[in-house]
Parts: sequence; structure tokens; C-alpha cells
Amino acid sequence: MVYNLPYMISIIKMGVSLLSIYLNNGATTWPKPACVPEAISSFILERGANLARGSSSGRDIDSLDMVISARQDIASFFRGYRKRDPRYVTFTGNVTESLNVVLKGFLRPGMHALTTSMEHNSVIRPLRRLEGQGVKVSVLQCDSKGFLNPEVLHSFLKENSVDLFVLSHASNVCGSIQPLEDLAAICTRAGVPCVLDSAQTAGVLEIDVEGLGLSACCFTGHKGLMGPQGIGGIVWEPGFAARVLPFVEGGTGSFSDDEHQPEILPDRFEAGTPNLPGIAGLSASLGWIVETGVEAISEREKKLGKRLLEGIRTLPGLEIFGSEMDRDRLAVFAMNLDSMDNGTAAFELSERWGIETRPGLHCSPLGHRTLGTFPGGALRVSIGFFNTEQEIDVAVEALGILAAEKAVH
Repeated sequence: MVYNLPYMISIIKMGVSLLSIYLNNGATTWPKPACVPEAISSFILERGANLARGSSSGRDIDSLDMVISARQDIASFFRGYRKRDPRYVTFTGNVTESLNVVLKGFLRPGMHALTTSMEHNSVIRPLRRLEGQGVKVSVLQCDSKGFLNPEVLHSFLKENSVDLFVLSHASNVCGSIQPLEDLAAICTRAGVPCVLDSAQTAGVLEIDVEGLGLSACCFTGHKGLMGPQGIGGIVWEPGFAARVLPFVEGGTGSFSDDEHQPEILPDRFEAGTPNLPGIAGLSASLGWIVETGVEAISEREKKLGKRLLEGIRTLPGLEIFGSEMDRDRLAVFAMNLDSMDNGTAAFELSERWGIETRPGLHCSPLGHRTLGTFPGGALRVSIGFFNTEQEIDVAVEALGILAAEKAVH
């Protein structure tokens, strides 16, 4: 097993069952590296001072140092702008909040926003709200495997004036990875800001924010970055950030004589007390990822994904959606069994084999329409770094049994 033994022992002591096979990493990765709960606990039990709201005691300075160090780690990890300046890292609660900050802070009535047909509701719902306020929204159609052809974007930008392009790096439904380098380059040449939703890829794929010319990279801490829930953020291009209005305004612990929100970053986008325990946990998880290596994490997940794919691709009555090529997909698989509702399949896997998956529409109705699985959705199996070959084999066997049982009936 790959699980960290001390962490597993601590989980057992808390009375949590370890009999399940966790294959719902697309929702949140689990388990976390042992350093993550340790860092959260240490901050709450041993430090715990608020950020820039104290007497400059040792405890206050410790919180300040922790947050600045975390910004530096994130700026370096995502290869941020201006020699990876930590000022251009904003903390939020999650990637959904990050996208709302960017989209609602930048887009104004009369502007034109462009996205794809594989987006999560964290992109689509803010855009639909803005559409009702006078922002034009266009959706580029992806192919039946979930990919956007760069030529489709190129042609659209040649014929239309666009103020912002926002896309998910990879589908949370079927794992298809968009050709980001080509898409970002097209936006750069057209002078269109490109905003990235990295929810499924940060920590699993390398993302060079400055190299790609991204205007904003929105991330969440609890998925591939292996951190806790409730912490996320944005890595900004400085010029673009200056064009975005603050989403929330209030106390920042700085410039308290001014009744207006500070203009400088990161204060401009960080009103109120941040999730300091979450930042501590995220900082620890980033250290673990850097030590382990993004490439090593990616290769392990791809290897496990290939094992699953090879085991199920020939099962009778089972259809797999998205790409079947491991080079252009994450280890996130959408599938359906003939004559069995995916919710029923998820229930059977959980009850009979202890396998945790996710059925339904995965907060992506557009994605499922693109794949041809709307309105019923699909069964999603999403693999993580801490899964094992034995767990994948059990999942393959279980899916085979369900397929055979339905074939008999």
C-alpha cells in the first residue's frame, strides 16, 4: 500500500472506516499527505493569530510569515509573473470563488465573453448571470471526446471581437485535457485575455502561467494540490489584475485610514480574514508535491488509469466517454453500463465492494451534452496518487460483474 502509515493509524483512531476504495478524486483527493493535517493542527493549536490584525507579537509575525511564504510557494509553483512575485497571488475559498472574482470583476455590459462546451458550472453559471446583465456570452463547441480544436478558436477570434476567453484545462467529467499551449498562444496573438480553470490539473500537470501568457490562473487547493477544502486562489498577470474590480471589499489589516479598498495587490482582492488553517495546509501540501514531483504524480496516475482502461474497455455493455489515449487525458473516466442507471451502478459498487465513485451530471450539463450523456449523466471513476494497483483491479472486477449481471438479465 502507498498510504502513509502514521496518517492511517490516526484515521483509524478517529473511528473512520478504511474498508472503502476511494475512486472519487475528481471531487476531492483523499487521503491527504500526512503533513497536511499536521500543518493545520499545528497552526490552530500552537499559533493561530489573525493576519495583520495584532500587536506584532511573535505570534502575529509567525502568521504573516506563513502567509507570505505560501504566496511565494504558489507563485513559484505556477511560475507567476515578474520573477514569480508573490504579490500577484490572491487567496480565495475555492476555484469557484476565484472564477467569480475574475469574471464578475472584469466583464461589463456590452463586453463579449467566450468559453467552451466542456465547462463546469463554476464557469457557466457566473457567465449566465453576467449574460442577464448585458454581457454577450458565446460557447465554442468541443468534439464528442471533449476537445476544443484550436482552429475553431482561431476562426472565431478572426471573425469576432472578444474581450475574454475562459476555459477548463481538463474536463472534470471525462478527463480530456485541452491543448492549452495552442489555445493560449492563439489568445495572445489576438490580444484576448485567457483565464484558466485549473481545478482538475493543478498538481497533476505543470502549468507555466507566465510562459503561457495567461491573464489569470484560478486554482483550488483540495484536488490535485492535495490540500484541504476551503482554500483556493488566483495567480494574476499584473496588468489584467489592475482591470478587475474587487469582488468583496472590507477590512484588510492595511491602510485602515482609507475608506476605499486598497489598490495594491494582494490587498485589492483579499478583504476579511482569510482561511489561515487552510493556507497552512496548502503550503504543506505544495511542499509535498514539490518533493514528490509533479511528473512522478502524473505518471503514477496515468499508469493506474491505463490499468483501469485496459481492464474495462472490452467489457460488454460498458461505454467509455472521452479520449481512450492516456497522453491527452487525466485518470478521470466517465462510463455507463447498458440498462443500468449510473446512480444504481454507483450504489452497487459502494454497497457490494466499498468502491466510492460519483454518478450524475458532475456540475457540467454542457459537458454531458457534448459527450452525449445528457440528461442521464455518467458514472465517474477518478483515480488519485494514493490508489493502488490492487484497488484498480477490484474496480475492474466489480464493473465486469455488474456488466455480466445486466447482460444476463
